[in-house]
Amino acid sequence: MSDNNNNTTENSSINNGTLYPFKFEPILKPVIWGGSDICRFKKIEPIQKGIGESWEISGVRGNISRISNGYLAGTSLDELLDRCGEELVGKKVYQKFGNTFPLLIKFIDARDDLSIQVHPDDALGKKRHNSFGKTEMWYVINAAPGAYLYSGFKESITPEEYPETVKNNTFTDKLMKYDVKAGDVFYLPAGRVHAIGAGCFIAEIQQTSDITYRIYDYNRKDAAGNSRELHTELAKDAIDFKVYDSYKTEYEKNINHPVKLITSPYFTTHLLEMDSQMERNYTALDSFVIYICMAGQCTVKDDKGNSETLRQGESMLIPADTQLVTIIPDEASKLLETYVR
Repeated sequence: MSDNNNNTTENSSINNGTLYPFKFEPILKPVIWGGSDICRFKKIEPIQKGIGESWEISGVRGNISRISNGYLAGTSLDELLDRCGEELVGKKVYQKFGNTFPLLIKFIDARDDLSIQVHPDDALGKKRHNSFGKTEMWYVINAAPGAYLYSGFKESITPEEYPETVKNNTFTDKLMKYDVKAGDVFYLPAGRVHAIGAGCFIAEIQQTSDITYRIYDYNRKDAAGNSRELHTELAKDAIDFKVYDSYKTEYEKNINHPVKLITSPYFTTHLLEMDSQMERNYTALDSFVIYICMAGQCTVKDDKGNSETLRQGESMLIPADTQLVTIIPDEASKLLETYVR
């Protein structure tokens, strides 16, 4: 957290150049449950197996994204933010988050079931880890036949009953299980128990945090015969045990018009499906904007004369000092648009 509230004049531009739509080098994460769809989706060759995540735009310490396009190629996101501040992220965002970029963007390819997890909220994250909490959302890009995920409780249990259900392998019986298909959306506020099942390929938007409490891992062993560490007791204080009517976000498609998916204190996300030109006006926004391209290819033009191509599997950061953007699809395209209010 930061009380920074201004930028120096020297930071208003870098090398006397203007800020432009930024793309980044992906940070590929090999994990035991990963597949090979991320490289195919992003057209990365040679195809790497066992890649479970691609961190598209990250300000997480130790995993800082680097710009891949334009005259600032090679510059890290934290360096860019340090030098440009509110010009990059917006005045209110910079006042609140300082030199911490507030969102983390990922693609996730689950070849096997992921562990049952929960994340702390801001208060608990600050108290235990000096970190932000972790609220996130999922957009299902592709799903294999029979793919599913867990989100929230389907029946009530108490914090006192919870450890025993983990111990006797009945915890998943208490959770809401969803068969999923492409286009499904789930909002996961901090405290909501969740897990991604095998066969899900997902775009994830989340707070900048890498704190996960692993509740249950199906009693799996690694190659050496060891179980992964569980955080059953740590998770207890983080879990929202309330049962809700539904955990899935419903929406109606509207081609060539923005469709609001999520409005939260941490991010607002729209779905942009288009086969013709779309204008986006950010004059009153006071935030950066991120596009995640989930299908197709388009040309993104800003009001400063910059033009960049955005292809399937790429993400793009639009600086906060950009007011107008024109998106011209080269073919039918699908983007997620997200920003911080």
